[in-house]
Amino acid sequence: MSPKYRGAGTRRGLPLISLERFATSSRADFRFAPLNVLLLVGLFVAGLVVHLSLYPFSLHAVLLSLGSAVVLSVLLRLTQVWEAVVILATANSLAAYLELRPESEILIGTTIVAVLVAPAIQIAYQWERAVLLRFGKFRCLKKSGLFLVVPVIDKVAQFVDQRIRVTDFTAETTLTADTVPVNVDAIAFWMVWDAQKAVLEVEHFDDAVVLSAQTALRNAIGKNDLAVLLSERDRLGHEIQKLLDEKTSAWGVTTQAVEIRDIIIPKNLEDAMSRQAQAERERQSRIILGTAETEIAEKFAKASEHYRGNAVALHLRAMNMVFEGLRQKGSMIIVPSTAVETMGLGALGGLTSFGRGDLGQTPQAGGASDGGLETQADTVS
Repeated sequence: MSPKYRGAGTRRGLPLISLERFATSSRADFRFAPLNVLLLVGLFVAGLVVHLSLYPFSLHAVLLSLGSAVVLSVLLRLTQVWEAVVILATANSLAAYLELRPESEILIGTTIVAVLVAPAIQIAYQWERAVLLRFGKFRCLKKSGLFLVVPVIDKVAQFVDQRIRVTDFTAETTLTADTVPVNVDAIAFWMVWDAQKAVLEVEHFDDAVVLSAQTALRNAIGKNDLAVLLSERDRLGHEIQKLLDEKTSAWGVTTQAVEIRDIIIPKNLEDAMSRQAQAERERQSRIILGTAETEIAEKFAKASEHYRGNAVALHLRAMNMVFEGLRQKGSMIIVPSTAVETMGLGALGGLTSFGRGDLGQTPQAGGASDGGLETQADTVS
C-alpha cells in the first residue's frame, strides 16, 4: 500500500489527508457535505432574487452574490470549522457593503443567514453516530439522518463508524520463547459499540486498538515456541482476541476475532527446517520399507508351511509362475534347474505341452528331428 495511505487506519482506502477523513474527525466542527453546499448556494440565489426585485438590476450585485456563494462553498468545504464561518461571513459582508452601499443590506443579511444556516443542518449516515458537544460539554448522541446544530455553540466532536472494521497489524523481528526471530502478520475484526465512550474517554481510539493489538501479539509470540506458533495459529489468535477485548471493552470497543495471516522465519532457519523435514521423511520411508520386508518374509514363511510335504501343490505353483511369465510376449524367465525338473520341463512331454508355440521349429526327417528336440530340451533345462 502506498505510504500516503494508512495500513491500519479506520477508513481503508481513504488517504491520510482528505476532506472526508477530516470531516469525521474531532478536528472539524461540522461536516460540510454536498447538501450544505446546495443549501448555501440556494440561500444566496434567493437573496439575490429579493435584492433585484427591490432595486434596479446591477451586474455587480449578481457577480458579487454568485461569486460569494462559490467562494464560500469552497472555503467552508476546505476548513469545516466555526472560526472560518465567522471570518468569511464578516469579510463577505464587508465586501458587499463597500461594493453596493447603500443598497447592500439584503445581500449582507443573505450572507449572514446563509453562512450560519448552511453548516447547521448536518446529516449522519446509516452506520454512523455523531457525538454532539455544546459549550465543550457532551450534549447527546445523534443517530443516522438529519439533525440540527446551533451555529458556533455546538460542535460535532466526531462521526463514529459503527460497522465492523478490519485492521492489519504486524510484529517485526520478535523473539519466540526458543529465541527465534520471526515476523508475524495478523488482522483484527473489531467494532465500536459505544460511540460516546470511544470519543470521550480515548484519544484516537482506532490507533489505540492497533497499538494494543501489536503489544498483545508480541507478548503472545514471546510466550510460545516456534513450533507452537506454526501449528496452533487458531489458539494463538483466540488468546490475542481475548486479551485485546478485555482492554478495549472499557473504551466502548469490542474485538470480535484475531487471525494470524503469516509467520515469516529467517531464510537460513527455513532451509534447515526443510532439510530436517526431508531427513525425517527419509527415515520414515526406510522404516516403512523395512516393515514391509518383515511382513513379506512372515507371509512367505506361512506360505511355505502349506507347500511343505506337498509336492503337488509346489508343482502347481511353479507351473503357474511359468505360465504368468510366458503370457508376456518376448519375455525371458530364468528359473532354477530344480524347479524345471519338478515340472518335468526337461522331458519331451514337458516341451510338447509348454514350448510348442515358443520352441516351435518344424521337425526335420530322421535322426535330425530327435537330435534337435533333445538339444532344445537341454537348453530349457
